[in-house]
Amino acid sequence: MPDVGSYLLIGLIAAAVTFVATPLVGKLARRFGWVYLPNERTVHTEPLPDVGGLAMFIGFGVALFVAWAMNDFESLFASNSEPLGVMIAAAIIFGTGFLDDVRELSAPAKVFGTVLAGVALVQFGVVMFAFRLPYLGGTILADDLQPLVTVLWLLGMSQAINLIDGLDGLAAGVVGIGAFAFFLYSVELTGRDVIQSNNVGPLFAILAVGVCVGFLPHNFNPARIMMGDGGALLLGLLLAVSTSVVGGRADLFGTETIGTTYFFLAPIAIPLLILGVPIFDTIFAIVRRATSRSSLATADKGHLHHRLINLGHGHRRSVLILWAWTALLSGFVLYPVLTDQNPSYLPFGMAALAIVLYTVLHPSVLAQRRRNNTPAAGIERPDPDQPTLFDG
Repeated sequence: MPDVGSYLLIGLIAAAVTFVATPLVGKLARRFGWVYLPNERTVHTEPLPDVGGLAMFIGFGVALFVAWAMNDFESLFASNSEPLGVMIAAAIIFGTGFLDDVRELSAPAKVFGTVLAGVALVQFGVVMFAFRLPYLGGTILADDLQPLVTVLWLLGMSQAINLIDGLDGLAAGVVGIGAFAFFLYSVELTGRDVIQSNNVGPLFAILAVGVCVGFLPHNFNPARIMMGDGGALLLGLLLAVSTSVVGGRADLFGTETIGTTYFFLAPIAIPLLILGVPIFDTIFAIVRRATSRSSLATADKGHLHHRLINLGHGHRRSVLILWAWTALLSGFVLYPVLTDQNPSYLPFGMAALAIVLYTVLHPSVLAQRRRNNTPAAGIERPDPDQPTLFDG
């Protein structure tokens, strides 16, 4: 059974390889014209490479190969087809996103590629076996439902990450924070024998953390490269795999402690809380587009990050606010599990209130509000200090 140090080493390797590969991929992208051009939905004026997901895929592949070669991970790879299935599915879903980045695929084509990746997961046994709803007990999925739930889970996760990839560093930061929290959670479950010691969830969670950490220095505002759909879909797959094989395989009938009683009422709810920012943004986007009777595939500027910028927050500050929400939700989830104590709501409530007040009462927001309430004279000029908005 691998220890925490072995997992962290694999994450470090993924980060290092991704960090080194990213500028090389950027040069390759500029040479072949794989760049994102400014359009009516963006305000940036220069083309940027948008195939950073290639560097992330390289980092993921190298780190996974090193894990396979290490004796510490023998229990995860020996007589287990799941790692190979995840690698194949990752290649399919990244390839789908990469093609969309360089030549723009239709929405049905991208859905088909994602479903194909889900089918690969099912063929190699990477499926959710059961789930537990709060206060309703556990439900073991029938064999014919497992493939459907697996594919739908992958579609949901990949779309959620793709939707929040609209500001420099936003998706990489949110996924990095959320995946690390989920890694700690899954390691704790392994130690308590709630999931089996050969569960691959912790490995793919720390791989997601590694590629995000390695990519983020090149992607934080002002970004020199964007991850594109290839990177966003890859991160979605890694999160879908790790959450489904942990939350969907936790012992439904094991001994409960304070921590497990509080959150093991619904183990599958853990990733939903940790990844609350992208999941809420996805739900909000679906409702927004449905009420306006527009296609779900129609792009707009109504996402959370767009709204923060419209409030008056700069690019970096908008990203940091959403990072803070992800960290707060992750801490709220992890506290009872790691400490075996009922959560103290006061600190988390105070932290949430502080983020809300910071968001709505920051001086830049108040200044923006005053400008909006002042009648403009003549032609409105663009703010030269307005931060760049990338929709990667």
